Amino acid sequence: MVQVTVITVGNLKEAYWRDAIAEYEKRLGAFCKPEIIQLKEARLSDNPSASEIGAALADEGKRILAAIPPRSYKIAMCVEGQQFSSEDLAAKLDGVLANTGSLCLIIGSSFGLSDEVKRACDLRLSVSKLTFPHQMMRVLLLEMLYRCFGILKGTKYHK
Repeated sequence: MVQVTVITVGNLKEAYWRDAIAEYEKRLGAFCKPEIIQLKEARLSDNPSASEIGAALADEGKRILAAIPPRSYKIAMCVEGQQFSSEDLAAKLDGVLANTGSLCLIIGSSFGLSDEVKRACDLRLSVSKLTFPHQMMRVLLLEMLYRCFGILKGTKYHK
């Protein structure tokens, strides 16, 4: 069974986000071995400067890079990334998993990902040009993965 790791930065405070994540982890278990690695967000002042944000992203980036499973195909979730239809993303992941058997998707903090992390990734992926709450992105990503696996397995979930 393929391994899918999602690395995220920051905690989910609200129970409804945690419940949604747990539901999608359960659903994904039919298709893959999901693992979510949650890293602590760097502390910032209430009104951080650009240099303070850069230092926080660098610190988070080092911890993200250390958490990536070896030989994984790495996908950075970022606004400047490539956008796919559900079917096209499913086809892309199918090819990747056939070659590597391991996928790692990375969601940074609310300030994003360091350039170092983005350069280390094989693909930059954007969900939309719209802005979503940071916590919602985790749920959206797991739903996208579940939909992709459903498309690949021919389930009725995707219409």
